[in-house]
Amino acid sequence: MSLTKEIQKRRTFAIISHPDAGKTTLTEKMLLYGKAIHLAGSVRARRNQRSTRSDWMSIEKERGISISSTVMQFPYNGHVVNLLDTPGHADFSEDTYRTLSAVDSAVMVLDAAKGIEAQTKKLFEVCRDRGIPIFTFINKMDRPSKDPLELLDELETVLRMEPVPVNWPIGSGESFMGVYDLQSQDVHLFDRTSRNQTIAPESITTIDDKRIKYKLSDYEQETLEGQLELIEGLGMEFDPAQVLNGTQTPVFFGSALTNFGVELFMNAFVEVAPPPAPYETETGMVSPTDSEFSGFVFKIQANMNPKHRDSVAYLRICSGKFERNMTVKHPQSGKQLRLPSPYTFFADERHVVDDAYPGDIIGLPNKDFAIGDTLHNGKNIAFDAIPRFDPEHFAMLRNMDISKQKNFLKGLRQLEREGAMQVLYRADTIQRTPILAVVGQLQFDVVQARLETEYNVKTQLEAQPWQLSRWVTGSDADIEKLPWGYGLVKATDRDDKLVALFRSKYDLEHCVERHPDVTFEVIH
Repeated sequence: MSLTKEIQKRRTFAIISHPDAGKTTLTEKMLLYGKAIHLAGSVRARRNQRSTRSDWMSIEKERGISISSTVMQFPYNGHVVNLLDTPGHADFSEDTYRTLSAVDSAVMVLDAAKGIEAQTKKLFEVCRDRGIPIFTFINKMDRPSKDPLELLDELETVLRMEPVPVNWPIGSGESFMGVYDLQSQDVHLFDRTSRNQTIAPESITTIDDKRIKYKLSDYEQETLEGQLELIEGLGMEFDPAQVLNGTQTPVFFGSALTNFGVELFMNAFVEVAPPPAPYETETGMVSPTDSEFSGFVFKIQANMNPKHRDSVAYLRICSGKFERNMTVKHPQSGKQLRLPSPYTFFADERHVVDDAYPGDIIGLPNKDFAIGDTLHNGKNIAFDAIPRFDPEHFAMLRNMDISKQKNFLKGLRQLEREGAMQVLYRADTIQRTPILAVVGQLQFDVVQARLETEYNVKTQLEAQPWQLSRWVTGSDADIEKLPWGYGLVKATDRDDKLVALFRSKYDLEHCVERHPDVTFEVIH
């Protein structure tokens, strides 16, 4: 098959949501309808098996949150789907941002009872900034929910884009029985299955089907008829072009738990979602149809398999065809590398792959790659850097067993390479106690848990009062005039760049005003 045809088959997307909106459940049901699994729950079961072997994963289990990204590839209706499940917790938004740099579209999952929540809005803004088309799945219609019209109004008011319903729920809560297709005017009624583990039986009928009148109360029937009449009168038209340019989001209603509406969503999504798009580099755009291979590392994860203690670099392919054993250039090191063991992902499983195409995500055994690194086999290019978030929390991390110092430093280097945190050292003291700088407090817990589980190192955390950090540049004389020691601390990062740590935004603004010859740059 030609390169162009392979590219047109790819759909690479992320799922974004507030915690507990049903993101993991929807992911599993997509796999179920893609026939990648036979029983819903098998992916979660594997994840739970992993969590019994890892304190880090047990944090996810104990707190009911996602803090790690997952990649899964599976076929669906003649397409190749690359699904990236993102962390759901706000403290790990930086990892989510990196994941969103590697996708062509996003599915936004909303809880029908809660609408748009804080983390959803934040992730939506990231997608908007990156020009990523959004598809909306309003989930949990099998539970008491907001009025669908109210949800549409909230989407338009809060997110400032036009929501266009593709289908409409029939009933809600216990009476939710299916959806009305606003384009075909067909009604899709579903039946529940045992434990919701298998594909829901579906019957296609019309809006005047007697089963609807039997299931819905008179009030619900009148409300449904009024809503459909109103939607039709508003003349909302689904326009794929507006979806791709970010002014419109198609809206689907359903219940991932009961499998209602998931297949209809997936069928529409793979037809409308964009194939791999061009990527920007320092020297211009790279088209996926370019014959020369290129890609960039957007994530690094170590110790996915505790038995092997390996490190994996996740590579988004941007152009050309990737082939196993090919030799590529790594501009950051100036080396040429042979890649004999690439693989694709399915949750925590890996499968060696012989070839891959733009849009695909492959794993590479980590050869000291860093997040944002470029790989290519043609003209010299470098993809735009993936920015780091400005840390908001700082703490000293002390190794409690000096005999484990080698493991301690090794673990810190690896976790920083993954982007789990930034490591700083005070430049005005002889003592080399690392300072962790993170976006969210929960990152501290993850770092400590992983150091203990994966490197057998117990640590003690000491919170510090700083709130901001900035790279500092200027002449030595001007830098020395800064009020070091008066709430302002001098530190260095992994590249030995000078970093100033501030206790407050006021302190930063004061320094900027009083020392115009010194530059204070956000760490990126």
